[in-house]
Amino acid sequence: MKIVITGSKGQLGNEIRRVIKAGFAEIGTISEVYKESEVIPLDREELDITNFKQVKETLDEIKADVVINCAAYTKVDVCEENEDIAFKVNAIGPRNLAIGCEAIGAKLVQISTDYVFSGEDKRLLKEYDATVPCSVYGKSKLQGENFVKEFSNKYFIVRTAWLYGYIGNNFVYTMMKLGKTRDELKVVNDQLGNPTSANDLSYEILKVILTEEYGTYHCTGKGECTWYDFANKIMKLSNIDCEVLPCTSEEFSRLASKKTARRPEYSSLDNMMLRCTIGDEMRRWELALENFINNVIK
Repeated sequence: MKIVITGSKGQLGNEIRRVIKAGFAEIGTISEVYKESEVIPLDREELDITNFKQVKETLDEIKADVVINCAAYTKVDVCEENEDIAFKVNAIGPRNLAIGCEAIGAKLVQISTDYVFSGEDKRLLKEYDATVPCSVYGKSKLQGENFVKEFSNKYFIVRTAWLYGYIGNNFVYTMMKLGKTRDELKVVNDQLGNPTSANDLSYEILKVILTEEYGTYHCTGKGECTWYDFANKIMKLSNIDCEVLPCTSEEFSRLASKKTARRPEYSSLDNMMLRCTIGDEMRRWELALENFINNVIK
């Protein structure tokens, strides 16, 4: 099996590669099939997913069985001022990959986000719930989903949230770094979501692509919290003596002294599709975070 990973140098792309190489994730072992697989990592230098001709030619040459698209423009605030760039990477890119995959009969995994929801509905969000994004980033990711559905017959759209992995920048590393240099930090306490381990997410992605259970999936850590709760847990598990203080999103925007994109106040996802198909083995967010931090500070 040939597996192309776009955005291969990002935290999820890196994690998927690590799990395949190791043969197991923290949740458990992956299929023996992956021992014989060929992983082709492609980052921006090797493949510009916004270039239709390049995508078509590359996929035609490789003849991949699966493409996992981890490439994305994820700077949520910057997207507000760079709508065209966000749309090219997050929407046109997946469209190009969908057309390219369809031409060679390959499966496509498109990584999406909880930000496709408005945040106004204060209940666990299921895959069939209405998507009304409130930011340019969310709108561009939703259009990417729509293009994948339109141009591919073998797709897995995987929405995740609040992702952190061993390689790359993320909220956990940021909090640990700031906590070591400051006595106190203000963190937003009016946004609820699901912290998600990239290792756990990789495990579920590698499980689902061996099936023909196509469709849209939610895949996040179990349980929900605010960014403030998340930060407090990080400090506690890391034994960092830094007081975390709650603040509102509006207050945080003023403190940042810059225009910030609107985030959904509530975007906790329910992994219903996983439960109803291949099984939801995602861990509680607290357990996955403890495992992550223990490994980081060894």
